[in-house]
Amino acid sequence: MTKNKLTLYIFVALVAGVIAGYVYNITIIKPFNDKIAAAETTIRSLDNQIISLKDTTVAQYKALKTEKAAQQKLKKEADGKREDKLEGFTIISDIFLRLIKMIVAPLVFTTLVVGVAKVGDISAVGRIGGKTMLWFITATLVSLLLGMLLVNIYQPGSHMNIPLPDSHLGTDIKKSALSLRDFVGHVVPRSFIESMANNEILQIVVFAIFFGIATAAVGEQGKIIIKAMDAIAHVIMKITNYVMKLAPFAVFGAITAIVAKQGLGIISTYAVFIGEFYSGLLILWLIIIFAGYVFLKKRAFTLVSSIKDAMIIAFSTSTSEAAYPRVLIELERFGCKDKIVSFVLPLGYSFNLDGSMMYMTFASLFIAQAYNIHLPMGQQLTMLLILMLTSKGVAGVPRASLVVIAGTIATFNIPEAGLALLIGIDPLLDMGRSATNVLGNAMATAVVNKWEGEEG
Repeated sequence: MTKNKLTLYIFVALVAGVIAGYVYNITIIKPFNDKIAAAETTIRSLDNQIISLKDTTVAQYKALKTEKAAQQKLKKEADGKREDKLEGFTIISDIFLRLIKMIVAPLVFTTLVVGVAKVGDISAVGRIGGKTMLWFITATLVSLLLGMLLVNIYQPGSHMNIPLPDSHLGTDIKKSALSLRDFVGHVVPRSFIESMANNEILQIVVFAIFFGIATAAVGEQGKIIIKAMDAIAHVIMKITNYVMKLAPFAVFGAITAIVAKQGLGIISTYAVFIGEFYSGLLILWLIIIFAGYVFLKKRAFTLVSSIKDAMIIAFSTSTSEAAYPRVLIELERFGCKDKIVSFVLPLGYSFNLDGSMMYMTFASLFIAQAYNIHLPMGQQLTMLLILMLTSKGVAGVPRASLVVIAGTIATFNIPEAGLALLIGIDPLLDMGRSATNVLGNAMATAVVNKWEGEEG
């Protein structure tokens, strides 16, 4: 399958998925959605009645709790039946994502070991790493600041006027609080096998850097390892080409499932918020491309054209990791040195998720606005810095951003229950930010490669 044909097939699958999802939604899924919506309305009403009761020992309180439990059970049953009806579509995309995840860990390890070993000494690794992190930190700050600036201009949550919920009401999203121990545990591997099994990219990167430096240091024997790793990497690239042939089917399955589950109505309900967020992503795209243009000139546009397939895959599957193997191949075709690509790109998937960064400040402050919680600029900047730290190492997978937001907003006494405002439309938002993450990482790699090229 040629590159142009693959792009066409993916686009056709995208459109076909929207149409199929809409038809499936109104013919099969609607009764389940109606039951879920009715249960949610009843649960909200019961919550308000429970909150209004001052005495929790009265019989009415117990009756309300019992009724709420019954409604939650009905909602869960309807949700389960809905998922069963969507299973055929989700399985298609799940197979593709599993095959991609099968590739990512060994591909990151082999290419990074070869890249670091070819770079040679520790000082060269440090030099490239320093330039890479300078770009990543700058891009992260710009993305977070843009999200903060736009949410203050648009004020998307200010018209909602939602009353503060009772303290015991929340969501099922686990929190990811700022913890140095957790951060260290996420970065430093205790077992390389465990890191590979769990696809902990950042831990694999740490081990691969040590392994690559040691391989270069042992001299002649190290060359055997480099040759073997290089060969393994090329084999995995070939596997990638095979897996990519399934991409159109995965795109169709993923989009059909999302539209069938949420319906086109969810887009109109939150049209303003979704429109404002995507306009923010467009501005971020322009900033990233302009920054690339400063260093790469017209080749920046060539790069964007080269990675469009990868961006569509990330958009459709809501995970930037799904696009990793494709981006790696396209960057090497673009002319980037393999040692730079295999060093910078894996780091980017932990430290340079530009779309996710913008979303974190945008979403966090949107929730505050919805509850009429005013945060002065000093507190907003503090939130920005906390998000900058807590987000590092977050995986480029669906709902990972919500986990970080859940842990951060609690620090500022913003109700975690506010995440319920976003859970319904998060898949639609995740698609855009995943594609943006791919663009940011590809541009960062190309620019670092240019910097190194200028130095010889």
